[in-house]
Amino acid sequence: MSMNIYQTIKQETEDFENKTAVIDGERSISYSQLISSAELLAGSLKKAGVGPYDRVALLCKDSIEYIAASLAVLSLSAVMVPVAIEHTEEEINGILERIAVNYLVFEEGSYDDAGADKLGLINFFQKEFRLLNRGEQKEPDRAYYKINPAFIRFSSGTTGASKGVVLSHEAILERTSAADKGLRITQDDTVLWILSMSFHFVVTIMLFLRRAATIVLCSNLFPESLIDGISRHKGTFIYASPFHYNVLAHMETLSAEALQNIRLAVSTAMKLPEIIAQGFREKFGFELSEAYGIIEVGLPFINLSSDESKRSSVGKPLPDFEVEIVNRDREGVGPIYIKGEGMLDAYYSPWQNRECVLKNSWFDTGDLGRLDPDGFLTIVGRDKDVINFAGMKIFAQEVEAVINHFPGVRESYVYGEDHAIYGQLPMAKIVLQDGAGVSMDELKKFCYRKLAQYKVPKGFETVGSIPKTASGKIKR
Repeated sequence: MSMNIYQTIKQETEDFENKTAVIDGERSISYSQLISSAELLAGSLKKAGVGPYDRVALLCKDSIEYIAASLAVLSLSAVMVPVAIEHTEEEINGILERIAVNYLVFEEGSYDDAGADKLGLINFFQKEFRLLNRGEQKEPDRAYYKINPAFIRFSSGTTGASKGVVLSHEAILERTSAADKGLRITQDDTVLWILSMSFHFVVTIMLFLRRAATIVLCSNLFPESLIDGISRHKGTFIYASPFHYNVLAHMETLSAEALQNIRLAVSTAMKLPEIIAQGFREKFGFELSEAYGIIEVGLPFINLSSDESKRSSVGKPLPDFEVEIVNRDREGVGPIYIKGEGMLDAYYSPWQNRECVLKNSWFDTGDLGRLDPDGFLTIVGRDKDVINFAGMKIFAQEVEAVINHFPGVRESYVYGEDHAIYGQLPMAKIVLQDGAGVSMDELKKFCYRKLAQYKVPKGFETVGSIPKTASGKIKR
């Protein structure tokens, strides 16, 4: 019988039924209540036709309901497809089409209600969920049915290179166990959660639930909600981006002793700038632990060293992973390859099996790095097509495709400009059609209608031409 990550979580938390699982503002839910709510919602979904292998997209703000709905989908051996609430309707529809989503579960008001059925309030839920049956979809590759799929994370924009990372129940079990060899989560932990679950869920939330930790949702009303988690809920573990830690370090109302209960503060989603790491250390007296996560791989690196000289590193590979730097230059820099437990099972669109993606079990991260004599990895460069803004990835080609549709624009080049706080800012250079006049304000408004707010370039520059390679591609 195939394993199911929901059943694993249910079994591993049997002795913690009355323990608080999730705190969401003034609401909280125990593990027994969370399991009951998930199973009641699963019953409603099953009655509506949701079954094994169906791809079910979830569009919902981070909440108790988000976690319960995810567990409900997984319990049916259906496949979770997270969709960020920040996406525009056009972007959402693009994801639904590319992943051939069978059903969309969405929070009332987040999507067009036409044709959708109300799921109603389920037990401890406060949100109204609606279910849209998208009808018959194109059948996936036959290999899809052989890998016990649980999760598909769409990893590119609607017009960017198609991906869709497919993870099986077995892969999720492996990568959560592998990550825990660094995070060491226990039932005594109170996790302060700030990042978006649509982008960060499998390695983290699933692990926290497996270990019967208490999760405090702090993404809404930040920073007040995080301060509440620190002071009232006595948080022991923070999982956030450098942006969030920078806010804490500069908050005058937060004392140097405020984080005395925190045993580990993990910085992820983007490169940890030195200025933020230093400011945090000076105020709170301990180092942030920079992590290096990859949706295809999991969480292979966490810098657990308290040595300031190792600050720019993402640490040594965790026990279940290996790293290799190939084709090194004179400074020891080269492409980073990783292999280990919980690797992706496939790409969905177009379908590529794990064997086709990996090279002799190694995954090419697309990043450049170096290893020091102690085995600590430092990332020195990233794929130039990807812009990392405050932990959210922006695909340059997707933004360019939108800009190029604006009247008067011949072509564009979108790139990341380094920023001490946000990591990178998306910027754009545009070439106008002969004799055309373009209002930059109107162009920006056009982008806001077509793209999620964080993807819109922060600045536009008109140029005469954009450098190209010999093959006619933009030099990046």
